[in-house]
Amino acid sequence: MSVAPLAVEVICVFCLAAYLLHKYGNIRRQHVLVTLATLVAWYFSMIIIFILPLDVSTTFYRICLGSIQPPVTPAAVLSPTTNATPHTNQSYTDAPSNVTGNDDQPLVRRDALFDTPTCQVPWSYVQEHVLPNMWHVVYWTSQILTWLILPFMQSYATSGDFTIQGKIKTALIENAIYYGSYLLIFGALLIYVAARPDLQIDGPRLKMIGITASNTWGLFLLVLLLGYGLVEVPRKCWTSSNREQLLAYTRFQVAKLSTDKSDAEETLEDVLEEVSKASEAVRYNHPHRKYMDTILRKVPEDMQGRLNRGMDDYEDYPDGRAASIPSGKDLVALHRKTIRAVTSQHRTQIQWDILMERAFGLEDIAESEKCADRRFRSTFPQHYTGILKHVCTPTVEWYWKCLVRPWVLKVLTVILAVFSFVVIWSEVTFFNKKPVLSLFAIFINVAAKNYDYFYIELASCLTITYLCVCVYFTVFRIRIFNYYYIAPYHQTDSNSLLFSGMLLCRLTPPLCLNFLGMIHLDKHVTGNEDQEIESAFTSIMGHMDVISFLSDGFYIYYPILVIVVALGTFFSVGNRCLGLLGFQQFIGDDDMTSDLIEEGKEMIKREKRKRQRVEDGEARRKSWRDRYGTTKDRASSLQNRDASDSDSESSLLHRIASQLAKYSRVKDKDDSAQVELLKDSEPLDYDDSLAENEEFDRAKYTRSQAGRSSRQATGSRWTGGRGYGSQAPPKGLFDDV
Repeated sequence: MSVAPLAVEVICVFCLAAYLLHKYGNIRRQHVLVTLATLVAWYFSMIIIFILPLDVSTTFYRICLGSIQPPVTPAAVLSPTTNATPHTNQSYTDAPSNVTGNDDQPLVRRDALFDTPTCQVPWSYVQEHVLPNMWHVVYWTSQILTWLILPFMQSYATSGDFTIQGKIKTALIENAIYYGSYLLIFGALLIYVAARPDLQIDGPRLKMIGITASNTWGLFLLVLLLGYGLVEVPRKCWTSSNREQLLAYTRFQVAKLSTDKSDAEETLEDVLEEVSKASEAVRYNHPHRKYMDTILRKVPEDMQGRLNRGMDDYEDYPDGRAASIPSGKDLVALHRKTIRAVTSQHRTQIQWDILMERAFGLEDIAESEKCADRRFRSTFPQHYTGILKHVCTPTVEWYWKCLVRPWVLKVLTVILAVFSFVVIWSEVTFFNKKPVLSLFAIFINVAAKNYDYFYIELASCLTITYLCVCVYFTVFRIRIFNYYYIAPYHQTDSNSLLFSGMLLCRLTPPLCLNFLGMIHLDKHVTGNEDQEIESAFTSIMGHMDVISFLSDGFYIYYPILVIVVALGTFFSVGNRCLGLLGFQQFIGDDDMTSDLIEEGKEMIKREKRKRQRVEDGEARRKSWRDRYGTTKDRASSLQNRDASDSDSESSLLHRIASQLAKYSRVKDKDDSAQVELLKDSEPLDYDDSLAENEEFDRAKYTRSQAGRSSRQATGSRWTGGRGYGSQAPPKGLFDDV
């Protein structure tokens, strides 16, 4: 009975959120407000997921206390001669001290029965006021983030205005659809409440209407996303265990993504052409030049060079070009187009790289399975360091990737399929009170009777986590959200980070409320009015008492639609319909799918050859540096060599004279032309002519020139003698060539 488990869990959740943000985001490049808002959104959403199981175990403990509580009069409770069961070593500081009662029963104090041996205290139990206060802060902060701050920041970041006032105005206009939909639902509920003569509108009821509107929006998205994810997550796991099918699907994705990648690159090229023309028109002394510089800074660094060519801002253009200067609104629109084009190109490039890495790995597995020595061969091997270098050997990697992992994925698929069936069954039957048909409610109630609070918390955490995985897997899988992506290694842009935080805050509270309904801890969903004690999270979320048609129908029968979406996903109804409409979908027996698979296979081959050439070039440069050192090392070596060059000058000239004697021994005049040609083609002939030339000035032959002659004597051809301006050229055949 301490706050230590809660404190440790809160700290661990914060570390997890910070680690994920560091892995997926780029803290150094993105704005500090984006980092802070995303961190708070992820952190508070994860707190709901990991702290709600503690609330569930505490709620069952409080229900246990309420079930064994005898009806005692207030006088008997306060009297020192009460007949209540005596207890020793009672702790009143941590015990719940609230007073409950109803019209038929007298008020009863529960602190006197807190340490009853019948109810065991959970290991993570905290005082009753701790969790409600935490849920107040977490829930309302997440709601403000998801409905106000994050959408505003998202529109602010993509706005093309150059001033703060303009960005704020644009963000408010763009978010009018979100605010309008929320206000529309809130207004409809408010009119309904006002039309009811038996209901009064006050502050608490208005707050409840706002919570209801938010939950309505969240559950509407939740039922669609959850129904798809409960089927697609196990199917995805099963597909991953089948290498051939996964490789075919990856090639299909490559062919589809190549179209998006080409479109994004072409769009960016068109936008850069407009930026180039605008930059040429807006001169350095124009008032809009600072806005033009802002647009140029948004262009990727590798594309800055093409914009700077032919754009001299300090050149005075004719006055006739003043009419082509873009206005302020034109620059705002161009700025917005540039931001979107750069973001789209970066998104498709990151997705392309990730998909190519997956395709290369699958093809390596296919090739390694044919190896008789059972050693994994990778086209682009990873270089492990430390202990991983001794653990991740080619043999171990072969056994894991080619033999063990497929069976692990198949077993995991069976587990996930059973879990999905349990979730769907519980979603359909959780509103049934007697008999209890929800499997989660049955399992949790059995654990509560045995006081197995650790199992309750573990099962609750795993269930909520699986529901979140199914929902968020769907979010980043369906086509409508293809604009956003989550990529590791600091490749996720700010817009996608804000969107993910907004979606976490919007979907996590209704998802957890749905879970509480499945385990029968929400009496307004199950219809169990005899249940007086509920979780602290439910007390903050509120109930649907003021709106009967929602409380009686929406929250009870709406989750049944999950099974409808799940069945449609299982039989691939959506994919087949989209395929009939002309959208490219992965269907095994379709001709278009086969053509796209072959096209993706060729694209993967081209990309692999391209990367191999790049790696070969890097390997050659590395080998050159290892053999000859860097430019600085070679310069130092040449300086050290200069000291010995002057000493070797005489020996150098002696070798030149001996080489000359070899070619001067001719027998007849017919061989003279051949000798002259040989003298011109031999690398040492130029130095021979220098040695015989009487105009050769030894005083001007410095140590640096001696070093150059030494290198030419070992295999250099005469290149015109750029350093010997006054020296006579060689006399021989083809002198003028």
